[in-house]
Amino acid sequence: MTSTKKQYLSEYDGFKVLGLPYKHGEDKRHFTMYFILPDAKDGLQALVEKVGSQSGFLDHHRPLQDVQVGEFKIPKFKISFGFEAAEVLKGLGLMAPFSGGLSEMVDSPVGQNLYVSNIFHKSFIEVNEEGTEAAAATAGAIKLRALPITIDFVADHPFMFLIREDLTGVLVFIGHVLNPTHSS
Repeated sequence: MTSTKKQYLSEYDGFKVLGLPYKHGEDKRHFTMYFILPDAKDGLQALVEKVGSQSGFLDHHRPLQDVQVGEFKIPKFKISFGFEAAEVLKGLGLMAPFSGGLSEMVDSPVGQNLYVSNIFHKSFIEVNEEGTEAAAATAGAIKLRALPITIDFVADHPFMFLIREDLTGVLVFIGHVLNPTHSS
């Protein structure tokens, strides 16, 4: 993906953070895909440790205004992941739905004989020339002493990304791309 439009982008000591907001529907939720790019070509591991060890990292480092970008490149990639979640949920102590007795959820005598036999989870993320699916950007300007800020964002080395619901701060997906030159 390349662009000449302004982007939600912030620059910090050792890394940059790009935010691509998704269009939102009727409800109040606002999802954003964040790309966190280390300055160092081999800096992903240290950056992952920093993100994981600092409480509220994204709250303190997410870009809040859009700025003019210079060079802007993000590789295309697709990631999908699926698993059966029943055993994971049982391991966390959630047993009631699997043992029957869903009568509180189903207003019928049949509810006593219903149970959850399995739960499946599947995730899919794609970034392409148009952005992430349903991604959008808005316009604005940041000026410093009457000079516009221009930041380059070229993801030509390993980076991490995440999708977050911004009103609650809940992270719904975290991943990384280790070799952006071989992304599909």
